[in-house]
Amino acid sequence: MSTKFKARAGAASLAAAALAAPAFAGPTYTNDTGGSFSWYGHFNPSFQSFDDGVEDYNRLVDNSGSSSRIGFWLNQEFGENTLRFRFETSFGFRSSDGVNQVTTGDNVSWDRTNIRHVDLQFDTANYGRFSAGQGSMASDGITGADFSGTGLGASVAVADPAGGYAFRTGTGALSTVSIGDVFNDYDGSRLGRVRYDSPELAGFTLSTSYGTDILNEDNDRETYDVAVRYSNDQVGAFAIDAGIGAAWTERTGEEDRRDISGSFGVLHKDTGLSLNVAAGERDIAGSYAYAKLGYEANLISAGSTAFSVDYYDGSDMVTNGDSAESWGVAAVQKIDAYNVEAYLGYRNYSYADNSATSYQDADVILAGARWKF
Repeated sequence: MSTKFKARAGAASLAAAALAAPAFAGPTYTNDTGGSFSWYGHFNPSFQSFDDGVEDYNRLVDNSGSSSRIGFWLNQEFGENTLRFRFETSFGFRSSDGVNQVTTGDNVSWDRTNIRHVDLQFDTANYGRFSAGQGSMASDGITGADFSGTGLGASVAVADPAGGYAFRTGTGALSTVSIGDVFNDYDGSRLGRVRYDSPELAGFTLSTSYGTDILNEDNDRETYDVAVRYSNDQVGAFAIDAGIGAAWTERTGEEDRRDISGSFGVLHKDTGLSLNVAAGERDIAGSYAYAKLGYEANLISAGSTAFSVDYYDGSDMVTNGDSAESWGVAAVQKIDAYNVEAYLGYRNYSYADNSATSYQDADVILAGARWKF
């Protein structure tokens, strides 16, 4: 291990410990007719150290893999059915994928695109759930089956720790190819939508939705999708989580597209070992495959400790014949008494295409702590 890497890792570990500060959790209020109000949220500040092969960039950011946010739920029972309303917004802090070599962005910049949910749901006893408003499409989260416990430090969204940064060419110049351009998970999105989720049957759930972008101005995007999920934590000594989804998007003035993506996760409950895989394809772009090996155990009294190593391989994301590879290692320590998860992740990125241009590898360290309230 190089001296520079040791120094960066040491600084990242200190940042993670310093950010793990306790605070107070919010209450839940109930009425006599089966109604309730509860609020929630989390802060997730991180230390980001990015090396593009020429220069290092060290910044305090918000982890875009789980951005700092606040929200609330309103629930009201009607016999066997329940009406729910959810509001949630991120705080608009400077995100880990929103900085690059030439700009650090604003420390805080909130606008309506930071609204995550304004969602009305009706849960029926026999016919499933009906939803309307800003919220998750049916395929949102479909690539996220993951039992490793290290999602804060490493996930299939490998661009999250540093997606805004550009690759350096072999001569040291900044290229026009960013990490976010060539590392995509083709996961579903959040839109203004109507959605239906079927009742669970033998562990299976079917979801479908239709939505449009109501938060960005001058955006004519329309998407419809379908997803099937399976979850079962009683398969002998194993737990299984899986899903597959397809989404069709139409955009005025741009080429229509179709995404197919999914994931599968299995946990051996006795040992804490897990394997998670994901894959996706966009008909007008490229495809990828991803795998993660994880281990989680109660090594100390504070809470569980999790470790993982993962690998991502993508192709044809920007140009035909290009290739993008990334590998990473991560650790997450839970501190149950304070609802804190401290994490440290390292990720390496490489990219190549069919042009005469060569690109230098890049790497990033992301360390921080998420406090839930």
